[in-house]
Amino acid sequence: MKAEYDLSKMKSRRNPYASKLKRSVTMRLSEDVVAYFKGMAAEAGVPYQSLINLYLRDCVMQHRQVHIAWPSKP
Repeated sequence: MKAEYDLSKMKSRRNPYASKLKRSVTMRLSEDVVAYFKGMAAEAGVPYQSLINLYLRDCVMQHRQVHIAWPSKP
């Protein structure tokens, strides 16, 4: 292995998979939810959006289902 490599002649190119890695979405989240994830993210030293993505990915991998029980009207 060389001690130094000359990279000045290399041509740069875009990552063809970059657009497939993540998708930008707009979501409305409650203030307390955002504060909760921001606090956890600060403790872990990661951006809070990345932490939310990791949590949602875990939900996908575990096949978690949401069970919503709306209060019945009297």
